Amino acid sequence: MTATTRTTTDVAIVGAGPAGLMLAHLLQRAGIDSVAIDLRGREEIENTHRAGILEQDSVRLLVESGVSERVLRDGYRHAGIDLAFGGGGHRIDFEALVGASVQLYPQTDVFIDLADARERDGGDVRFGVSEVSVADLTGDRPSMRFTDADGVRHEVAARILVGADGSRSICRHEFPESLRRQFFREYPFAWFGILCEAPPSSEELIYSHSERGFALISQRTETLQRMYFQCDPAEDVTAWSDERIWEELQARVGANGYALKEGPITSKVVLPFRSFVQEPMRHGNLVLAGDAAHTVPPTGAKGLNLALADVRVLAEELELHLRGDEVALDRYAERALQRVWKAQHFSYWMTTMLHRLPEASDFDVRRQVGELTSLVTSAAGSTYLAEGYTGWPS
Repeated sequence: MTATTRTTTDVAIVGAGPAGLMLAHLLQRAGIDSVAIDLRGREEIENTHRAGILEQDSVRLLVESGVSERVLRDGYRHAGIDLAFGGGGHRIDFEALVGASVQLYPQTDVFIDLADARERDGGDVRFGVSEVSVADLTGDRPSMRFTDADGVRHEVAARILVGADGSRSICRHEFPESLRRQFFREYPFAWFGILCEAPPSSEELIYSHSERGFALISQRTETLQRMYFQCDPAEDVTAWSDERIWEELQARVGANGYALKEGPITSKVVLPFRSFVQEPMRHGNLVLAGDAAHTVPPTGAKGLNLALADVRVLAEELELHLRGDEVALDRYAERALQRVWKAQHFSYWMTTMLHRLPEASDFDVRRQVGELTSLVTSAAGSTYLAEGYTGWPS
């Protein structure tokens, strides 16, 4: 039998995506040791395309914590969005309404910046591990067990374990069934997402409502664009030629007076929609963060931002906990969940306002247009959207 290498640390982190790496980075700045692991290899994570809108506080966290200023150099600052419906476009001016903006900066780049920062600072991060498990969660020394990429078995004893291991988390299943509550919302539609080689079709994002269904026109770079249209969750991407995709996208935004710049499509994917929250976010000496505890539909651009907000709060409360504050971890869960449920409402609201439900009647579609009209013609309504989209104060 292969011997197990046993070590100790302050905080063991299951998951080395943006949430886990940001937490490790913040802890090191506070003088707290950590070990972070991930089933995926670094290259695999870097090549997984995800959300690209960062709230103002997320940008500030990356820059002021010393991760990287690349988000300011290479990102694209957006001071608003277009809501397109009823035959026209209506700009929501974030800066005029709330004095804030967002940054278009892909999650893959956030991950690269964080991984580079951990390497620069000598952080202990293990990618490509296997056979991950956690144990002794209610004891003084909970442990994280795994086999590294070289086949060596490890057991890391820690003072606290953090489950930042994404929407397929193994850590959240370690909460006793009698203690956990899980809240779900399944949606009867998905997004058909594409990456295409083309110049931007708009300076800012377009959220388009039409009788054919929702479409989102986003960007990535000057030459690579991300676009989505509402589809059935069971949609077969192979049934869609480039010509058919462009026809559908052009029809949906064209109904509101927009035209898209087309180019070769390099990626096609169907993204199902789901809202999920697990409570509590703490069990013994295990706490959850990010997608391990909650997921939101992508409509409101909240997923990555919620994860970063979680770990910013968790780093603060972990430091206090390790100094002897017995209620710090419960305080983390309470603070995090307040923001999570605000984000759940915001994402649900935007999703149901903009997407056509399969059983929608003509009345339902007209009612949505009425809601959107009320929103764009009301300073209070527009301000609410701007506040939620750019991020509530920390």
